[in-house]
Amino acid sequence: MSLSEALKIAEEQGLDLIEISPNAVPPVAKIVNWGKYQYQKMKEQQKNRRNTKTVELKQMRMGLKIGANDLDIKLRKIREFLQDGHKVRITVIFRGREMAHQDLGYEMINRIAAKLEEESILEQRPVMAGRNLSIVIRSK
Repeated sequence: MSLSEALKIAEEQGLDLIEISPNAVPPVAKIVNWGKYQYQKMKEQQKNRRNTKTVELKQMRMGLKIGANDLDIKLRKIREFLQDGHKVRITVIFRGREMAHQDLGYEMINRIAAKLEEESILEQRPVMAGRNLSIVIRSK
């Protein structure tokens, strides 16, 4: 159909002619009510925005000499973060002379990762930054 015929049909119906795919051979056009089309598009975008969830990076910090019960409480909180769909950075903080025993920090991080391996995936290997040793995990 020619452009003039399509425009004539659109005018008769009181609608607009919209070019959908100009690069196609022949070009693809559609006859629609432009105001209604824009309204529906806007509503769809609002619905998509409502349904998207932002993934936050939560952080859990602990010392090298943390007790077993305290560690269990922190692990429970980390599991809650993972269930909500967040990523979690677990940081072990070294104070004073604890820096001489970094191997204990790596053991602790590996032990925590092993306890959480059912619910999570290790996204970032253990990284030493200053006096902090940290990993990033996300839910499966």
